[in-house]
Amino acid sequence: MHDYNSLCDDFGISTYVNTKMELPNKRETVLHFFGALQKAFPELTDFDTRGSGDFYLEQDRELGLYRWVSLERHRICSGYVNPPSIDDVDRQNEIVLEMAPYHLDFAAIDCELIDVAFTFNFLYSGNHDEVVAEALGLHSSLESLLQMPNTKVLDYKPTMTLALDDGCRLQCLLNVETRTNTYQVRTGQFPEAPISVFFTVRQYWGRQGNMSLIESYRAQRQAAQDLVERHVIPAVIRPLSETIANKQ
Repeated sequence: MHDYNSLCDDFGISTYVNTKMELPNKRETVLHFFGALQKAFPELTDFDTRGSGDFYLEQDRELGLYRWVSLERHRICSGYVNPPSIDDVDRQNEIVLEMAPYHLDFAAIDCELIDVAFTFNFLYSGNHDEVVAEALGLHSSLESLLQMPNTKVLDYKPTMTLALDDGCRLQCLLNVETRTNTYQVRTGQFPEAPISVFFTVRQYWGRQGNMSLIESYRAQRQAAQDLVERHVIPAVIRPLSETIANKQ
């Protein structure tokens, strides 16, 4: 297994369970769910609500590595940023998936899809889109566009979705998110902000037979890890890391 944290500034693994029906948001239900999670992970100390009605329970982010769990209207989310090991991530995500049906009146029949995402963040003070274009390149027939005089890249966010089975219900998604705007390019003033690479294995839930949520998570996490190590790291992560390093 790769030392993912050595490849970027921040690394995380998260899982998202999207539901067809709205999840409970009553005070007693929400506090009971998060209270049970806090017993399993006492380091989850920071509870918050957002204006959208979402609820968050997190570890202190200033530690540099932290767990987090959130409850949204149609989504249960769990993740770990800069985890010591993948086993630590699995333990948390599996406990969340195990507790959710009991505390949130949630059944697998209500599941729309499950995502397991690997996230790599690179802090960079400069034109994000330009550095991504330089690192990953364009299709050979379009490379000449980058060589045109007096041009600046304003938007370059590669994305790709592939089906991993014949029914197209198991998919992988690669997405690069940049955070540079036109004003910054025009003025040359670039605050330090992360370039994010997301690689997600998504399972649409219908017709899953007797597979449990935890079994699906384990299969998806393993598939995501295999694809990340075989393809995403050599083709995306390393070139991006090397290009940023050469510009700093």
